[in-house]
Amino acid sequence: MFAFSSRGTSGAVMEGRTVHLRHPELADHEQWAALRAESAQFLQPWEPVWPRGDLTRPAFRARLRRYAGEIRAGTGFPFFVVRNSDEALLGGITLGNIRRGVAQNGQIGYWIGEKFAGRGFMSEAVALVCEYAFARTGLHRLEAACIPGNSKSIRLLEKNGFQREGVLRAYLKINGRWRDHVLYARINPMHLDAARLDRTDI
Repeated sequence: MFAFSSRGTSGAVMEGRTVHLRHPELADHEQWAALRAESAQFLQPWEPVWPRGDLTRPAFRARLRRYAGEIRAGTGFPFFVVRNSDEALLGGITLGNIRRGVAQNGQIGYWIGEKFAGRGFMSEAVALVCEYAFARTGLHRLEAACIPGNSKSIRLLEKNGFQREGVLRAYLKINGRWRDHVLYARINPMHLDAARLDRTDI
């Protein structure tokens, strides 16, 4: 189960059984930078090359300004994944690249600190973001892409109802190399019956 609520100035929050999601704040910088730094070897094989100075406070402030612009425009909603029991920052998850009009589509991306990986926290966070995307923002479709060798990410997506749709060749420059990605997608459950009816007309 999840609930939508508000925590101070943090904006919209989704609360689950063990984690809640909230928008990043400047006060998060120290904890965020420490978690990213200690998880660097764990994260970098799956991420773009980190810019010089990426973990500094000015860079984090610029990141927050970019996030705020995306939230205002309705094109992206960045969240930190926070443990309910002690408010520990576990990682981040973003609902981004939102397209309206005939698409009503968005993409999710996520990362988790190495010491918190494999304990179900990110799976719960993905489930919360899916509920947010479908119930709160009314999106029709969510997409996620991961490197074919990232078996943990593939299992996480499949556990949360995403289905494999194909391979995107040389899709993103990850860790300095253009890498193929597997495309996964999930349709808003409230729209599935209508989609099935449409396919019978083909």
